[in-house]
Amino acid sequence: MRFFLIRRVLFAFIAVIGATLIVFALSRAIGDPRYLYLAQGRFNQQQWDALGEELNLDKPLIVQYFIWLGATSTGDWGKSVYNGRPVTELIGERIYNTLQLGFAAFIFAGFIGVPLGVLSAVKRGSVWDLLSRTFALLGQAAPPFWLGIMLILIFAANLNWLPSATKGDGFAIKNFILPTITIGWLFASANLRLVRTSVLEILDSEFIKLARAKGLSERRVVWKHAFRNGLIAPLTFAGINLAALVTGSVLTETVFAWPGLGRLSINAVYNNDFPVLTGCVLIFTLIYVIANLLVDIAYALLDPRIRYA
Repeated sequence: MRFFLIRRVLFAFIAVIGATLIVFALSRAIGDPRYLYLAQGRFNQQQWDALGEELNLDKPLIVQYFIWLGATSTGDWGKSVYNGRPVTELIGERIYNTLQLGFAAFIFAGFIGVPLGVLSAVKRGSVWDLLSRTFALLGQAAPPFWLGIMLILIFAANLNWLPSATKGDGFAIKNFILPTITIGWLFASANLRLVRTSVLEILDSEFIKLARAKGLSERRVVWKHAFRNGLIAPLTFAGINLAALVTGSVLTETVFAWPGLGRLSINAVYNNDFPVLTGCVLIFTLIYVIANLLVDIAYALLDPRIRYA
C-alpha cells in the first residue's frame, strides 16, 4: 500500500510539473507580455526596460521558467494586467463561490443519479426504468447554457419562485437551486447510466445467484453485493465528475452571474489578463490532479488487488 501511494503521488507531481510547463509556454506564446501594458499607453522606453527586468524577461527562457515556477510555488502569481491587483487575491475572492457551487452540483448528481441508476437496473424493463432513462436522455441532450436560460425563464421570470442571477451573502439554498440543477443534471444523467450498466453487469454474475440461493434479502443482495462490486467504474467517473463540476462551471457562472473562477476566467480572456488566466488554469489543473489522486486511493481501499497493479 505504501509503494502504491508513493507511486501515485509521484505521478501526480509529474503531472503538475508538466502542466506548469504547458501553462508557461502558452503564456509566452502570445509574445512579450509588456505589449499588454503598453496597449494602455502607460510606459516609455525606460519603463519598458524596467518592467522587463521586473518580469525577468531579460533572461533566457528556461531561466524565466524556473524563476516563475519558484515564485508560483511560494504563492507569488503576479498582478492582474487589468486592475493591478494580486492574482492570488482575485482567485481567493472567487474560489470559495466556485467550490460551493461545484460541491452542491456534485451532491445533486450523486443523490439523484446513483439511486435512480440502481433502481433502473433492479427494475429493468419497468416503468421506473423507462422514467429513469428518460431523465438521463433529457439531461445529456440539453445544453447547460440553454437549460439555465429555460430555468430562469420558467422559475424566476414567470413564476417568480427563485432568484434568477444572484449569489447573495452567506449561504441561501434558494440561490443555489437553479445553477445547481443546470450544472448537475448532465452529470446526474451520466451517473445514472453508468451505475445502471455496472449494476446490471454484476446482477448477472454467478456470485449474485449464489447469494440469492442462500436466502439473502433482495436489499442486501443489491446494496451490499451488487452495488459495492459495481462501484469501480462509477468511482472513476465520480473523481473526474467532481473536478469537472468545479472547473467546468464557466457557462453556468456566466448565465447566472455567479462570482466564481469560471466567470473570472472569462473576464480575463476578454481583458487579455494573462496572469489571472494563468492562475485560474493552474488552480483547475491542481483540482483535476488532486481529484484523480483521491480516486486512486479510493480504488486501493475498495479493491485491495489494485494496490499491487
